[in-house]
Amino acid sequence: MDEPTTGLDARAAAIVMRAVKNVAETGRTIVCTIHQPSIDIFEAFDELILLKTGGHIIYSGSLGQHSNKVIEYFESITGVPKIKNNYNPATWMLEVTSASSEAKLGQDFAQIYLDSSLYK
Repeated sequence: MDEPTTGLDARAAAIVMRAVKNVAETGRTIVCTIHQPSIDIFEAFDELILLKTGGHIIYSGSLGQHSNKVIEYFESITGVPKIKNNYNPATWMLEVTSASSEAKLGQDFAQIYLDSSLYK
């Protein structure tokens, strides 16, 4: 699904994503692209594949309860700031992995992922 919530208000987006989740719970795999999701929509997903420019994977794995797995992964990278209380994990993750953040940190998130136990 390519951006199924684009142009929808929060209520309509939640209804669409609830229907998507119901289909997924029947054992079907659903792949969605979502740009700037609300925290509720983001945390409705089981897994995340995050790509940087060029299509290089910088994270592929479980979100965890309240996004704890993806937060732990990125916070473990030297220089990445901790997420602030009550901050949307999707927004935070995109901020800390932006090309400008990557350059400022002198990090290559794609290489970090390839070297990680998560990748292995």
